[in-house]
Amino acid sequence: MLNKVLIANRGEIALRVIRECMDNGIQTVIVYSEADRDSLPVMMADQSVCIGPASPRESYLQMDRIITAAQLTGCEAIHPGFGFLSENPKFAAMCEENGLKFIGPSSSAIADMGDKAKAKEMMKAAGVPVVPGSDGPVSSAEEGKKIAEEIGFPVLIKASAGGGGRGMRRADSADEFIDAFQSASMEAESAFGDGTVYVEKLVVNPRHIEVQILADQFGNVIHLGERNCSIQRRNQKMLEEAPCFGLDDSVRADLYDAAVKAAKACHYESAGTVEFVMGSDNRFYFIEMNTRVQVEHPVTEMVTGVNIVYQQLRIAAGAPLNIEQKDIKIQGHAIECRICAEDATNDFSPAPGKVDFVHFPGGNGVRVESIIYNGAVISPWYDSMVAKIIVQGNTRVQAVRRMRRALAETVIRGIPTTLDIQQAILYNMQFLRGSYTTGFAEKELPAMIRILKAGTIAGEEKRKADVQEESTED
Repeated sequence: MLNKVLIANRGEIALRVIRECMDNGIQTVIVYSEADRDSLPVMMADQSVCIGPASPRESYLQMDRIITAAQLTGCEAIHPGFGFLSENPKFAAMCEENGLKFIGPSSSAIADMGDKAKAKEMMKAAGVPVVPGSDGPVSSAEEGKKIAEEIGFPVLIKASAGGGGRGMRRADSADEFIDAFQSASMEAESAFGDGTVYVEKLVVNPRHIEVQILADQFGNVIHLGERNCSIQRRNQKMLEEAPCFGLDDSVRADLYDAAVKAAKACHYESAGTVEFVMGSDNRFYFIEMNTRVQVEHPVTEMVTGVNIVYQQLRIAAGAPLNIEQKDIKIQGHAIECRICAEDATNDFSPAPGKVDFVHFPGGNGVRVESIIYNGAVISPWYDSMVAKIIVQGNTRVQAVRRMRRALAETVIRGIPTTLDIQQAILYNMQFLRGSYTTGFAEKELPAMIRILKAGTIAGEEKRKADVQEESTED
């Protein structure tokens, strides 16, 4: 095992890594911005190093400062968490050049999978289904328009570098294409310093399904099952569950096979996620590979019993996987709700501020990951997620009911949060049927928000939900 690790991140993922290191006798160093001076990760780590002001560009994105902090504190490795520099091939290469183990894949694998156009070509060569579209980056709006007309509208114009929904635009017709192309390219240039885009067919209202994989440096690759991440707002996930309800076992097996092929194609090492879109005909297509630990990794841990962050640390230390595919058994059902400091009744506007009081749920099958405490200040500089609540049940129905109870037990005062809208989702008919797609938020959220503005979830909605549960419980 490693002896000392620097965590180049903040928030609940930084705390998650610190705790895992403590459990395994590994010393930790946390880098932090001035805004995070009083955060739990800073309190919990063995050492802490301030690397700049609140702005991420002046702190968490300062590669040289992070490398220097690791060297001065005698660290062997750097865990990047998710976001910030976690999928930056330049940072991974800097770690490699300075004798520091980057806890993740190689810089070349990150670069290959980060270039969405190149990743698509690699997947095609490996026999992984890909969405029809351009063969690599598109050099001009006119060229892209011609390709779009050939594959048929609607299409997506997507940034070759980056992700998280930035640099992405939809075009439903040739008339819309030029403006959408230029808008996507400009946003990509602003967000990632690279305005290159590509064009692909839009699978309308698909399910967004991802497969968790683990791979070591000896070529061993296994999958840990799939997650349904289709409930998204503005390309940001709100709720995830594992496994995907109602998925045919033969389709599931094909998904797993494709994910393992994808990991092997780029000589992957560490934890990673292969993401697919699946149409109503159950045909699925590769969209990207996230070369890091995911926000939603706990739902997979809950149903497999595999500690993903622990496995990351083992793999980084040079150890082979200590589990085989035959050891992976999916047990029960897990759901994760992301709780954000946002006002759902005001177009989900960010709501930074001071947390006056917080109480999190407990009980059988409930897990909470958060760094907020009584008196904690939510900064406007960073992502608005303040907690993840995760539950597991023997069945999906039990997991739903347990999550309702966990959310009802959660109290966060002083700032608006998305607790209520998450509770509303858990009573929604489409969600309960398990038949929802990425169109869920656009179709269902407005009605739920109207209910919230009226006061609470109506009794009639609860009655309908109970009927639906009885018809689906196994």
